[in-house]
Amino acid sequence: QVQLVESGGGLVQAGGSLRLSCAASGGFRLPDMGWFRQAPGNEREFVAAILETGDETTYQDSVKGRFTISRDNTKNTVYLQMTSLKPEDTAVYYCAGRWADGAIETMVHEYSFWGQGTQVTVSS
Repeated sequence: QVQLVESGGGLVQAGGSLRLSCAASGGFRLPDMGWFRQAPGNEREFVAAILETGDETTYQDSVKGRFTISRDNTKNTVYLQMTSLKPEDTAVYYCAGRWADGAIETMVHEYSFWGQGTQVTVSS
């Protein structure tokens, strides 16, 4: 069982930046990966995804141009660089993985394993 550990969350002012990291325990190579977020009272929503090869990425419209998903397969780590943060980006951010089948996915139920989440709070 792959275990994912997120880090990098915190409190930042609007307009600021944060970089989230998601690492796999046990030396597992990360498959297709996604970042999701969940604000209080809301459903978990898709943020960004990247294929195992890193060749393809996709984003939720509200974060396009501000967030960048990337990966370093030599470190078994996936990143989410967040810039120009807004108060509405406040949420618990989760990384998730799914076994690669060549298709990039944005739905929560398509992902098989999840990290514990890291809190991102953006103050106005």
